[in-house]
Formats: sequence, C-alpha cells, structure tokens
Amino acid sequence: MGAEDRERGSLSGSSRGAERADAAARSAVRPGKPRRDRPLIEQRPLRPAHGEKASPWARLLLFLRPPRKLKFTREGKYYLGITLGVGFAAINTGNNLLYLLLGMLLSLIVVSGVMSDLSLRHLTVTRRLPARAQVGRAHLVEIEVYNHKKRVPSYAIEVEDLRAGQPADKRCFFLKISPSSAQVAAYRRTPARRGRDRHTGFRIATRFPFGLFEKSREVEAEGDLIIYPAVDPVRLPVEDAGRREGGASLSGRGGGDETFGLRPMRDGDDPRDIYWKKSTMRDQLVLRERTRETRPDVQIVVDTVRPAGEGDGFAPIFERRIREAASRAVAHIKRGDAVVVATTLGDRVRGDRNIGSDAILRFLALLDAVDDGRVPERAARAAPRQGSSPSSGERRASTPRTAS
Repeated sequence: MGAEDRERGSLSGSSRGAERADAAARSAVRPGKPRRDRPLIEQRPLRPAHGEKASPWARLLLFLRPPRKLKFTREGKYYLGITLGVGFAAINTGNNLLYLLLGMLLSLIVVSGVMSDLSLRHLTVTRRLPARAQVGRAHLVEIEVYNHKKRVPSYAIEVEDLRAGQPADKRCFFLKISPSSAQVAAYRRTPARRGRDRHTGFRIATRFPFGLFEKSREVEAEGDLIIYPAVDPVRLPVEDAGRREGGASLSGRGGGDETFGLRPMRDGDDPRDIYWKKSTMRDQLVLRERTRETRPDVQIVVDTVRPAGEGDGFAPIFERRIREAASRAVAHIKRGDAVVVATTLGDRVRGDRNIGSDAILRFLALLDAVDDGRVPERAARAAPRQGSSPSSGERRASTPRTAS
C-alpha cells in the first residue's frame, strides 16, 4: 500500500470516527420512549360493608371469594342446555360425531372464558364528579376507563357506578378500549333528595365475545357528592331607600351618623363636617369622615328539633323548611344582602355576594333533624336570640323564620 493509499485510508478512518462520534452524540440527546401516563394499578376488589366486623369464618369465606363473577345470559342458558343434550346423546350412543360436536361446543365455552378474562384484566376506572349538584337538576358524571395492557384491547366493557344504599341504575358502555389508552363516557343523573351521595365503587362487566356469559368484577373507588337542596324563585319585599351598599361588614366612607376617621381639610370639602374639637388644638382644620349606611345581616332560622310523637309526616315538613330557607337565602344574596342561616341548636353559617351561597347550601344539604329527647339543654340555651340588642352604630338584623 502506497503513502497515498495510507493517507487516504487514514482520512477515511478519521471520517468514520467522526461519523460514529456524531451518531453517539445524537443517540445521547435523542429523547427516550415516553413513560406511560398512568402506572399499572390494580384496583382493590369491593368488599361488603360488614367485612371488618364479621366473624373469622365469614372473613375466610370473604377471602376465598373469587375475584370475578359469572352469570349466564338467556342465550347462554340455551347454549348450555344444547351442550348438555349433545353430551348425554354422545354418552348414550357412543357416536364419534356427537363427541366431536360436544368438543366444539365445550371449546367455545373455554374460548369465551379466556377472552372475557383478558378484556377485564388491567383496567383502571376513575370517576369525575361535578363541583356541585342540586335536587331536581340533572348533572353529568364522567367515567374514564384506562387499559394498561400493551397489546391486547378490551371489548364490550360495561361500567356500573355503585352508590351506597341506592340501586345501581347508571352505567356506561365502551365498545373498544385500545391498548395503553383511555375512553371517557358520561351518564346523566337527576338527584331526588338532598344530602351526601356516597359512591363506593364500580362493577366492570363484559359479555365478549359471544354474549353467552357475563363476567364481572367489582372494584373500590370511593367518592362523595353533596346534593344541594332545591331553590325556588322568591320575590323579596322592596328594600328601604338609601340602603344599597353591602352587608354589615362593608363599612366605609359615606353619609351616615357615625365617624369613620379624621383627616386634614382640603379645598372643596364641606365645612359642616369640620371636627371642631381637634381643629381648636391645631392651626389646620380637621375634617370628620362619616360612615356609610349599611344594612344588617338577614337571619334565617331553621327549626331542626323533631317534636316528641311525630311520625313519618315530619320528614316532608322538615324538607320543606330546608327548601324555603335555601330559596330565601339565595334570593337575598342575589340582591346583595348578607345572610346568616342558623338552627335552633346554635349552628350557623354566613354568606354574602363575595363568598357566594355555596357554604349555605352545603350547610343546609347536610342538616338533619334531631329528636326532642336528645336535645341537650345547653344547645337549647345557645339558640339564636331574636330579641338581642344591636351593637353601637349597627341596626338590628331582621330575623325571618321559616314556616313550620
């Protein structure tokens, strides 16, 4: 090899080395495969509410309970009957064709079990509840199902939302959930009563692939939704003239009778507001700033004591009180009043235009009646006094009481 060839070879070798270095650098800065957005989470199976207080034998049976349930559909019952009939005929006659047919029927059952089990595996279900819900108004609840399997999709998945003490009547259907992806569906629900709506979990079921059997499993997924009481339109009496500013806590400069503060007098100020007690001590005149007139808090009292001897007729009366209190509170807040909702046992909550009515509606949603025999004396003494005298510079709060 000549000098020229050796030089050419060294140059080509150096160029190859440079290319390799560039390739290594590019591979070093190349972004790797993105990690999965959601970890592989297997949700815990749903246990009965009395599982923690059960006997050791009941706990053992609960532990040995299969993670999935199997239920025959109408078509599956017919199919099972045909299979049993073919099996008895094959045993009695010894015909090989009947044995072959029986094997085909049994193989379809095995294939159905395996494929349905693959569809139910590695699924994570989450629930998105609305920020607020109200009696008589429909709201949407979103259900998201994430398939953690890398290569196998899930077909014909039905998710049923389970609630404590209520029938499971809301479900969402997903035709196909691709691998490593999620599908979102929603169902509409109109609450019929106020209070805390407790969601306990989900029932995930599928009839894939032949619709002969329904395989399902229940998983835990707790969630609470506060159902606000219904609010009706209320016509309030016309407010007094000159009382159009905020609540009792919104004091400021105005034309009231009380003193808000003192400041030096400037050009254009009204000489009638000169504060002569301070002006005689200094060369500069001192001006008195007055407070503006504010309206007092509107107080709404709800009687939560159940009289002795009241039967089932007290429940609708109490619910009507809650509804009336919620309607009046929302109407006053929309007009700009500050509202205080109190109970005869001393509990209270306040709301105004700045805070909103959510605190009051939540308080009324979770309010329960108390039997007369269980009311402590100190709670009865702590009930709001309607005859209390107002503080200096503040008018007495109006105390409308809900009709019983």
